[in-house]
Amino acid sequence: QLVESGGGLVQSGGSLRLSCAASPFTFTVYVMSWYRQAPGNERELVATIFPRGPTNYADSVKGRFTISRENAPNTVHLQMNTLKPEDTAVYYCNARHYITGEEFWGQGTQVTVSS
Repeated sequence: QLVESGGGLVQSGGSLRLSCAASPFTFTVYVMSWYRQAPGNERELVATIFPRGPTNYADSVKGRFTISRENAPNTVHLQMNTLKPEDTAVYYCNARHYITGEEFWGQGTQVTVSS
């Protein structure tokens, strides 16, 4: 089960921190990612953090967003700075087992950035 929190309404240039609490599975063998989906758009990958710490980011958020994870408790965060109206979307937490590919999704949290 993945439960996201931290979404909301913020002005352009502001910051938000999303969190995703994961239970009950062996968090350390899962690749954790944040995706987002804006109305009328496909779901897109925003950021990924691998079990040992390496990260990847979409070009559109590089230098503004930071993904991090805590293995106790099982939580992944997405720090979003210098937000833009085009960052407005529902943000989803994803967990993917790095060997089997088994996946879990959270229910999503709305992020709205006003201009």
